[in-house]
Amino acid sequence: MQPTVRDILDLPVLQRGEPEVVGGGSLDRRVRWVHVSDLYDLSNLLQGGELVLTTGRALVDDPVGYLEGLAAANAIGLVVELGLHVDAIPPEAAEAADRLALPVVALHREVRFVEVTEEVHRSIVADQYAEVAFARNTHEAFTDLSMKRASPGEIVDAAADILDAPVVLEDLARQVLAFAAQDVETAELLSDWERRSRLTPVSHETEVCGPESWITTPVGAHRQEWGRLVAPRPIGNDARTRMTLERAAQALALGRMVEREGTALEQQAQSGLVDELRRGRIQDEAEATARAHALGLRPALTYLPVTIRVSETPSADQVFTQRRRVRMLDAIRHAVRTSRLTALTTNPRTGWFDLLVSQPPSGSGPDALHSLCTEIHAALGRIDGVVRCTVGVGPDSTRLLDAAGGLAESAHIADVAQSLPQDGKVCHRSADIRLRGLIALIRTDQRVQAFAEAELRGLLEHRARHDDDLLDVLRAYLELGGNKAELAKRLRISRPTLYAKLATVERLLGVDLDDAESRTSLHAAVLILDSHASAPTRAARTSRDA
Repeated sequence: MQPTVRDILDLPVLQRGEPEVVGGGSLDRRVRWVHVSDLYDLSNLLQGGELVLTTGRALVDDPVGYLEGLAAANAIGLVVELGLHVDAIPPEAAEAADRLALPVVALHREVRFVEVTEEVHRSIVADQYAEVAFARNTHEAFTDLSMKRASPGEIVDAAADILDAPVVLEDLARQVLAFAAQDVETAELLSDWERRSRLTPVSHETEVCGPESWITTPVGAHRQEWGRLVAPRPIGNDARTRMTLERAAQALALGRMVEREGTALEQQAQSGLVDELRRGRIQDEAEATARAHALGLRPALTYLPVTIRVSETPSADQVFTQRRRVRMLDAIRHAVRTSRLTALTTNPRTGWFDLLVSQPPSGSGPDALHSLCTEIHAALGRIDGVVRCTVGVGPDSTRLLDAAGGLAESAHIADVAQSLPQDGKVCHRSADIRLRGLIALIRTDQRVQAFAEAELRGLLEHRARHDDDLLDVLRAYLELGGNKAELAKRLRISRPTLYAKLATVERLLGVDLDDAESRTSLHAAVLILDSHASAPTRAARTSRDA
């Protein structure tokens, strides 16, 4: 650290000259260099930050003009050895020194200026060397961390160790991503963090700001910052703090860029492999498993096809939609890692995500699958715009090729599950969709639509005229298998009232509800009708996908 004027005046070599401050400003300004000269005009010799030593020759004719020239050249101060040219500092010079805030010091005994310059310059050069060494060591430390692909926590820990002070990494929402408390209590360091952080303005460069004088530096590419590093406690050397935080921020930004690029390349490779498997372009099981294992899929006795179907709120902003799609894929990959499983993942089209999951050893499979699906639901539920997601699970297989072929079934299951009432299940299999699955496949056939209309026409026309609940009564009656006692309890109406409603239904439809075949036919018609309830939304999504 550069010495101050006060530090230099305290040197023994200058103390022997009996220094006396006769005017000027603060003695705590830092001195960049010491310059010895008796010239009147030093404007072309000084660069700013110098302490000038003189025997006073320039003070003889025009002391005020001399001091004004020094101030204009940004000199830090003036030390005058009395006796050779002047016996005292002129009063007008002392007044000018006060006005210019330029410290002027008189030496009443002779001093060897060469000893002053040697000692001060030795200190300054040593300090500069120390700063260079610190910069080199800091650069090497964070370069090494970058090459090792260190985590954000490790980079923050390194910065805190270098500064011997707490360091915090936060995101744009003022949430703490990583921190190193050093000797400070964590509860004290992070107390009411979000409020304190919001009181500290965000800057696009390293600066000291806010009511607590935090030193902050942005993290991320210029104008694309995703967080900031904070040194929330005062640190003695601001320059070293700035340098350390900036090097740490560069390491964090580089790590994130490398991670994103690596993840993008890995995801592209996984998507390509799953597409080849689905299309049957790979016929050799050994080749398929070798390529999958090279992409991170752990070898297993069985593999499981999984499809995730996501319903989203529509948006005209294509950039926002694409970013949400990337976030959903990242969330699913994170859920897989959190569940301690491995999988190949792909996003074939908007709202669809396919996975080939490596099954854990026998005995833990169902629990692992349930854990995975629970994590997927939780991760996607935290993304804005996600309305609902369903997970379809196809049949497991000992061959990866067969599991890839099962993605068509898992996709069908996930799609059908979207039309089912939300029942709290985290995943659905073929046994969960059954007849609804068949109807989902054929519901667009005009003959199927004509069948449903013919079966329910009388009831639908009655509802159109009277807007009553007879269709809902019929639906509940069929769901309960014709159990009138249970139906009365569900609807919370008396049996005579229920019997009257059912009689009206029979009259409108011209059927006998006690006949098993009639109930089966009506149930199929109601399921077909229900399957079309969400058809406009799906059509809109299909249009967007196209």
